[in-house]
Amino acid sequence: MTAVEKRGAVTEENLWLRKIAENPDHSAWYIQRFRDLAERGVDLHGEARLIDAMVPRAARILDAGCGTGRVGGYLAGVGHQVTGVDLDPTLIAEAKAQYPDAIWTVGDLALLELPASGFDVVVCAGNVMTFVAPSTRVAVLRGFAAQLAPDGRAVVGFGADRGYPFEDFLTDVAEVGLTPDLLLGTWDLRPLTPESDFLVAVLRRRG
Repeated sequence: MTAVEKRGAVTEENLWLRKIAENPDHSAWYIQRFRDLAERGVDLHGEARLIDAMVPRAARILDAGCGTGRVGGYLAGVGHQVTGVDLDPTLIAEAKAQYPDAIWTVGDLALLELPASGFDVVVCAGNVMTFVAPSTRVAVLRGFAAQLAPDGRAVVGFGADRGYPFEDFLTDVAEVGLTPDLLLGTWDLRPLTPESDFLVAVLRRRG
C-alpha cells in the first residue's frame, strides 16, 4: 500500500484521483494524448525552457506534480538534477521509462517528504494546483517553500476558471511565507493583465 493509499483522507478530494475513479483508463489516455502531441510536432517544452533560463547548469530542480515527466525530463536532458513527484503511479512509470536520467517518485504534494531539500527551483506546471484538493492547497505551497534553497524560487502555473482564483492563490502564497518576484500571463513571458486567463507566478521566500 502506498503512502497515498494510507492517507486517503488527504487526497480524497483530489480532482485527478476523482477522474481516475470515474474512468480507470484516464491515465493511459493522458499518456497517449501527449505522445500524439509530440508526434505532431507540438512544442511541449515552453515551461521547461523558462525554468532552464532561471538557473545555473546542473541545478537541483523539483518537478512537483510531474505527470509523465514532460517538464522535468527536458530539464534532466540539458544537464540538471531533477526529482519529480506525482501521486499517479501510472504516470510515474511513464516518466521513468521515457526519462531515466531523473529521479521519479510516487507521492502526494500535500505530504511532501523528500530525503533532501535545497532545490534551486520547484516547478509546478500543467494546472497541478487546480487538481489538488482545495483543503490541501496551503499545505502544498508550504511544502514548496520548505524544499527551496535559501535563494531558490518556486514557479507555479495554472489557468483561470478552474476553481482557484488568482487572488486566492496569492493569499495562500503569502500565508506560507512566499512572495512574488514576477507574475506573468503566459510561460513565454507575456505580462499578467486583468484579462489574462493564465498565471505563471515566480515566487521566493519572503525576507
